[in-house]
Amino acid sequence: MSENEVRYIHQKTSGEEQGAGGIEEPEIQPYFPSEEEERLENEELVYELAQLYKVFGDETRIRILRALLDKEEAVGSLSEKLQMSMSAVSHSLRILKGARLVRCRREGKAVYYSLCDDHVKMMLLLGLDHVAE
Repeated sequence: MSENEVRYIHQKTSGEEQGAGGIEEPEIQPYFPSEEEERLENEELVYELAQLYKVFGDETRIRILRALLDKEEAVGSLSEKLQMSMSAVSHSLRILKGARLVRCRREGKAVYYSLCDDHVKMMLLLGLDHVAE
């Protein structure tokens, strides 16, 4: 939607007036999309959102995110906890890091991973709530 374009919605009022021939005339009100709706019309952002959801489309990556919900973990401990090879865990962590869902910090030779921010935790928990309904 362009900046100058205004949408209109039909909003019924409790006492709509009768027009010619006894036909009710609806009240027409301007509709201004919310900031969220405007962002959904941005094709670049929609593409990026689709790419983000693709990252969530892998069970291994979801299991890793779940393991990182409340604390950071090293690759080795994630590997043990998830009963997966370190190579498979590292591969998934690279994808998650590329999608800005996890971050890492180095301490000596160990690399610790954690969720990037509370948005990631919220997305995961809301998704789980949605499928559990």
